[in-house]
Amino acid sequence: MTTRNLDALFNPSAIALVGAGNRPGSIGAVVARNLFEAGFEGPILSVNPKERAVRSSLNYAAVKDLPITVDLAVITGPPDAIPQAIADLGAKGCRAAVVISGGFGTDDRVEGPEIRQRMLDAAKPHLLRIVGPNCLGFISTAARINASYAHLMPRKGDVAFVSQSAAMATAVLDWADGRGFGFSHVVSLGDKSDVDFGDMLDHLALDATTRAIVLYVESIIDARKFMSAGRIAARTKPVIVIKSGRSAAGATAALSHTGALAGSDAVYDAAFRRAGMLRVYELRELFEAVTTLSSGIRLTGDRLAILTNSGGAGVLATDALDTSPGRLAALAPETVARLDRLLPAHWSHGNPVGIAADALGKRYADALTALLEDPGSDATLVLNCPTALANSAEAADAVIEILSHRPRAPVLTCWLGDTAASEARRRFVARRIPTYDTPDEAVRAFGHLVSYKRNQTLLMETPPARTFDEPDRDKAKQLVAAVIAAGRSVLTEVEAKAVLAAYDIPVVETRIARDPVEAGLVAASIGGPVVLKILSDDIIHKSDVGGVRLDLRTPAQVQEAAELMLAGVRERAPEARIEGFTVQRMIHRPRAVELIAGIANDPTFGPVVLFGEGGTAVEVIADRAVALPPLNGRLAREMIERTRIARRLAGYRDQPAADMDAIANTLVKVAELLGDMPEIGELDINPLLADEHGVIALDARIVVHPTRGVGTERFAIKPFPSAMARVMTLTDGQELQLRPIRPEDEPALGEMVRRSDPRDVRMRFLGSLKDFPHLMAARLSQIDYDREMALVSVAADGEILGVVRIIADPDNEAAEYAIMVRSDMKGRGLGYRLMNEILDHARRRGLKRIFGDVLRENMPMLHLAQDLGFKVRPGCDDPTVVRVDLDLSAAQPAATT
Repeated sequence: MTTRNLDALFNPSAIALVGAGNRPGSIGAVVARNLFEAGFEGPILSVNPKERAVRSSLNYAAVKDLPITVDLAVITGPPDAIPQAIADLGAKGCRAAVVISGGFGTDDRVEGPEIRQRMLDAAKPHLLRIVGPNCLGFISTAARINASYAHLMPRKGDVAFVSQSAAMATAVLDWADGRGFGFSHVVSLGDKSDVDFGDMLDHLALDATTRAIVLYVESIIDARKFMSAGRIAARTKPVIVIKSGRSAAGATAALSHTGALAGSDAVYDAAFRRAGMLRVYELRELFEAVTTLSSGIRLTGDRLAILTNSGGAGVLATDALDTSPGRLAALAPETVARLDRLLPAHWSHGNPVGIAADALGKRYADALTALLEDPGSDATLVLNCPTALANSAEAADAVIEILSHRPRAPVLTCWLGDTAASEARRRFVARRIPTYDTPDEAVRAFGHLVSYKRNQTLLMETPPARTFDEPDRDKAKQLVAAVIAAGRSVLTEVEAKAVLAAYDIPVVETRIARDPVEAGLVAASIGGPVVLKILSDDIIHKSDVGGVRLDLRTPAQVQEAAELMLAGVRERAPEARIEGFTVQRMIHRPRAVELIAGIANDPTFGPVVLFGEGGTAVEVIADRAVALPPLNGRLAREMIERTRIARRLAGYRDQPAADMDAIANTLVKVAELLGDMPEIGELDINPLLADEHGVIALDARIVVHPTRGVGTERFAIKPFPSAMARVMTLTDGQELQLRPIRPEDEPALGEMVRRSDPRDVRMRFLGSLKDFPHLMAARLSQIDYDREMALVSVAADGEILGVVRIIADPDNEAAEYAIMVRSDMKGRGLGYRLMNEILDHARRRGLKRIFGDVLRENMPMLHLAQDLGFKVRPGCDDPTVVRVDLDLSAAQPAATT
């Protein structure tokens, strides 16, 4: 359940306060005061068996006595009575409740969870939504509702604040009030028994009174819902999150290097980045980020120009920039020449642009105009220190005048000081120009803009085309199935490498020897120097027990080393079961870098992909990046760039750059392998050698969990559903590949639209398109497989000939469809086949209704819809559009031809 009945929370026609009271200081009296004094225009009805009136309004002894239906109930009574109150409210037609009361957890009382479940059971038959329990309450300045025990009613604003913690919510309200900061809504989720962050993001994404969303998160319950809702919300408005509990002390030990490295906070960070959100770490930073992003400023790059009347302030800003995601702009020569003409001869002649302590408003205006037109800069930070030589307010007015003609120009301001700077800051705030107290705060705000742009770009950027073939999935699945059938959970090194090879990940050939003599014989057949390793499921880190020998050049050396290794391992790990040895060719790539790539499991977000510097000291080096699968080439590249080892991979001095495409492709393949075989719990490739010639896996370890092989439900982002791909045959015998769309299909999708008749394009998009812009194409090709599905028919040459899609509502009740067939493919049955395929998919996922808007003149689509059982009825206010509707629960599957 997601957004259903949340309209009753945000826009109720009547409210009941169950547990209202008159005793001063009681929670019932405090909430009653806040609710009655907030100015809500509808009726507020109090319920308390012991009161005649509350706040001079007639009180009712029980919910059953309420004379009218209320949409929203606010409950402050004892927990034991709440399940019955919820049942009574549901029976009276109430659709949402805010349960402020605590006492539902094991820490509160032994029977707390049982009471909580009875409350949810009472709500379920009525689809009554519950916020809480154990929460501050709910505030909406737009609806003038203060159903909370907060100490103040916040100012009206356009930022929604959703907090898991009641105490943090009140602290933020107080902090914001002192700074003149307002909110559209404030929601305290408390124990999140029903309504959670995903539900709030789904609703607030479409809320017209909210321009930005702020989250205070302690934990996430439903990771997939959070990611789906978060990515939708972040595409429409800024989402800023502050997450507590950053310590990794509670992380549990895992079976492999990778599992030990994937700290939960790193995974949260990866999730927020993948969803297009901006994460901040302090309350002060939170409000800076909200102010900056809600100003509407958006960057095209990460280069900052600094304009200042103080060399010292410019140095402080430059120092702060060194640890931010941004960088100091290199001014274009033509900009420097222009500044030479505009500024005194003693200006700094570089960036920061120092214009001297006596700079008046005109000097600021001239320099700022030049910097805003500099091709080498993406934003400008304007600094001012108070002096007796010039007026700070006049300088501020000059900046304001320039920006009045350039709305949303990428300019940040910082007027240092207090008394002299206060008037300038007030004027900036009045005109929604971001302003900060210190240079480091201003640079941090620039960093927020850079990070937000990066995350938004990753959300919508077209990934590079896949440069590798489809894997041999059947072979890999057979290998894993055989291990599970044998009752084992850990693949041997040879088996693990065979799985990687099935996914076209280069591996060094490895053979098994059961004893030292056989090890020598295997080495002789391989020839040349070899590597000898102990073979045991019980030994994770072979080098720790002397289980690895390198560069053995003769069979005799191998046999001797095996005998010594066997004795040493038995001494150091006497409990380990030893199956023998592995022998592989010694790879000599002196300029290669040792990397680690793999899979781990996070208790909240499920499987994650990890990358970083590898080798035996991998835990000590602790250079890693974590990402949620699935991955594409661009996401993999970004993941690599977040590590320190990326600088070495880029090349230096006489060291050539490593093959970055090969590394990125390996990460994509690892993520794809995980999506195809969810029973894989952990995977280590360490070391993965990388140089200018490509990559090769020298060692690999895979752990499987049979019970996890039932599907991809544990993935925070549903992976590409490869099982849906198959061959379809048209009526004329032509064979096409039918599969879900991939992000990499954006160019081919655009080409299909461009090669179609303009009239057909207008029929599909309900209007003419002069172009098929990137953002539209990206949105149609980068879909959330959990809530959407788009099936493409692909010719042998890779051209897309047709596409059909559905987009489901958050409750998975109904979905809107759309279809387009390339003009030269019409009349061959492709549209009919695609519609049947998507309707079959909709039935399998449990949707109850499919609908679409069709131009009244689009007779072929209307005839097709009617043939499939759709009902045609008038559409929206536009008389040229009709709505076609199919009840899937009643309709029979149409026959495919």
